[in-house]
Amino acid sequence: MIARNQNLNKFVYLLAVALFVRSLMILSRNKPKEFSKADKNNGPKIPTLEDFLSKRDYTGAMTLIDFQNQMNEEVSIESLLWYGYAAFHAGKYEKALKVYSQLQQEPTLQSAISIYIAICYFFLGMTKECKLMIEKASESRLKIRLLLHIAQKEQDEENLVKYHQLLYDVLEDQLTLASVHFLRTHYQEAIDIYKKLLVENREYLALNYYVALCYYRLEYFDVSQDVLNGYLQVYPDSAMALNLKACNFYKLYNGKAAENELEPFLEKLKGETDIFTEELIRHNLVVFRSGQGALQVLPKLLDVIPEARINLAIYYLKNDDVSSAYDLLKDTDPSTPQEYILKGIVNAMLGHEQNSKEHLKIAQQYFQLVGTSANECDTIPGRQSMAACYFLTQQFEDVMIYLNSIKTYFANDDVFLYNFAQAKTALHEYQEAEEALLLIQNEKFKNEYTYISHLSKCCNTIIILLSDIMNKKPEKAWDLYCSMETSSESYQILQLVGHECFKRKFFLISGRAFKALEALDPSIEHFQGKIASAVAAFKQVYDGLADASNIKDILELLEDSSHPQADMSLQLIRRWCKENGISHH
Repeated sequence: MIARNQNLNKFVYLLAVALFVRSLMILSRNKPKEFSKADKNNGPKIPTLEDFLSKRDYTGAMTLIDFQNQMNEEVSIESLLWYGYAAFHAGKYEKALKVYSQLQQEPTLQSAISIYIAICYFFLGMTKECKLMIEKASESRLKIRLLLHIAQKEQDEENLVKYHQLLYDVLEDQLTLASVHFLRTHYQEAIDIYKKLLVENREYLALNYYVALCYYRLEYFDVSQDVLNGYLQVYPDSAMALNLKACNFYKLYNGKAAENELEPFLEKLKGETDIFTEELIRHNLVVFRSGQGALQVLPKLLDVIPEARINLAIYYLKNDDVSSAYDLLKDTDPSTPQEYILKGIVNAMLGHEQNSKEHLKIAQQYFQLVGTSANECDTIPGRQSMAACYFLTQQFEDVMIYLNSIKTYFANDDVFLYNFAQAKTALHEYQEAEEALLLIQNEKFKNEYTYISHLSKCCNTIIILLSDIMNKKPEKAWDLYCSMETSSESYQILQLVGHECFKRKFFLISGRAFKALEALDPSIEHFQGKIASAVAAFKQVYDGLADASNIKDILELLEDSSHPQADMSLQLIRRWCKENGISHH
């Protein structure tokens, strides 16, 4: 039998606020009051419900209420409401739903309790049931906030605008608006709201956690950690804050550093923490451990933690199971840049495996959507996406524009180096391609045909060129250069031709090379190389080691220079030709 309590109106109102402002307690978060010596003399004090709630020990609160209910013949409505509150905040939404469903039988509470039941349905992912229940709830600010969240979840833009316009400039409504901005990846907008609320409510320290979370999403991991430290100083045992700290350390350092931050908390995973926190940390440990335990942990969390589906797909990709990754994602509509990128990668890999133009086109569209979006175009993932888009359309000069802009961030990243080398090879820039390929450490990549063929191509160009020169076929080396498109690689090849031919006394070819280099870069070194080559080539003719027909080519090397040294050389050669009856026209 449920005992009635006539003083519940204020309690019900406060509970309604608390259900959607989970970080704000309706009871003080200050330390429990100190008791007088007389109190202490009476022996240890049994913790009260307020003690448990002020410490955020919702499991302890539920245990105390269960004990009190067993001691009483009648279960009061107030105790059930507190039990539902504690269960909800412990993440045990099914238990909270059961209690609220029982309370809904009370005629005086039906309308008020309906909104709590709807919220439980929402957190359980039962949107259809949530919408049916919310119709029975009386009009309230909480109902508007819940309807806004439903519109966001269903991507119902019309209702999103409608309920957004109904929000007030009050704490609860602004927190809801900030959370919707966060869910829509509008992190800066969320930060602006949280910072404004912090100025007005400095005692609400949990707002620091939300700001830190937004900075984490913006990939400002060091800033996120600075903001989070202020919250952890007051609440060092906060599971969610410790988890965010570990995530920051994972991004800033590595998985081991992240796991070390969670080490003091891992023992609590044996049932002492709420279900959602336990699931979240187990999920993140899989990520920190580079996928270890993924198949045991992640499939159970697909409908609980959105990132679980993404990380399981990544695990499949890393293990060359592209089909499983595709099946996992094919029926999901991407809503974040990360989801668009992942679906692009999966379609690109499947398109490559199946030689499917359709999948490759879909991949290109996903990459382009991210790379051209206003929020992502200047981010590293946005630039990677544009590089991938152009890679699929074989526009390699554009690929390099984007890869060069982020190269410093991926100096030791094998995947980046692999893609960089392939793009460079396509542009015939073999030396840089070879350098990138030789930096790759991943043995799996190094054993692939693509890697071997690209490395061979890079090496072969230089080997063939040197072989021609060393086998006294400098004209073939010159023709190889002439067949290349102008690029940084062709410039390097030109330098190689100039110096190697000069060393091996193929002065006419070295002169052509230095003349071409001077046109590209009019330095004194290139000019002197040209003059030295021309004079040396003439000496070969003079000594009878080369045919006099070379004189015309030798003079062409010098005629476009206005330098005194070139003029003097021209006069000497022309005089010699005249004296020896050799035509040089």
